[in-house]
Amino acid sequence: MTRWHLSIPEKTDRAVRTYLARTGGKEGNLSRFVDEAVRRRLLDFTVSRVKDRNARYVQQEILDLIDQEVDAAPRE
Repeated sequence: MTRWHLSIPEKTDRAVRTYLARTGGKEGNLSRFVDEAVRRRLLDFTVSRVKDRNARYVQQEILDLIDQEVDAAPRE
């Protein structure tokens, strides 16, 4: 496990801690909350990057390529 030392605006800290308290937060919930938020944000960045990269293609072309690759993949 890695420790982070972060500076968070007071307003954000209060909002998160209030939310956690209202939803039955326990020890460690803040760490889990931040971990989940960071993972979701990274996924958002990744999806956005892939969409930007694929914007030049017609959607049907992408779907056809996916179908071709799925058909070519070995079956278990």
